[in-house]
Amino acid sequence: MRTEFDFEPLFRATVGFDRMLDALRAAMQAGQPDGFPPYDIERIGEDRYRITLAVAGFSPEEVAVTVQPNLLVIAGEQHRQAERQARQVLHSGIATRAFEQRFDLADHVRVTGAHLENGLLTIELERDLPAAMRPRRIEIRQAGTSAPPRIEGYREEPRTAA
Repeated sequence: MRTEFDFEPLFRATVGFDRMLDALRAAMQAGQPDGFPPYDIERIGEDRYRITLAVAGFSPEEVAVTVQPNLLVIAGEQHRQAERQARQVLHSGIATRAFEQRFDLADHVRVTGAHLENGLLTIELERDLPAAMRPRRIEIRQAGTSAPPRIEGYREEPRTAA
């Protein structure tokens, strides 16, 4: 039994979350991914993340990591099929099929590196919020005072006489 959720009430109560709600709706409609290759997603700091994929049997030349706006695509395809077919394999339990994993990235998340070691592909990510988007404290002043409000974390440019 499949239930369709209506996000319309959330659109009325939120501002600026429409992309997130659209992504949630798309994820619910996409169905179950096949889960290959298996992967972990870790938070390794306040603004740092790590994705680790098990890609045993793939060389660095056979795996492509591509970053698009708000999307990370990891694809792999082995080029050694002729070599594998030349052998007489009695049992084939090691997956060698092509794969593609997609990860939606939040705004301001960038890939800082990738490396392959011992069959594990590790991709490092970091969230880098611009200074204008970081939280800041706004001073509340009494009505009738003439001093402009002081905003913590905001640097006011010196005024020059024109």
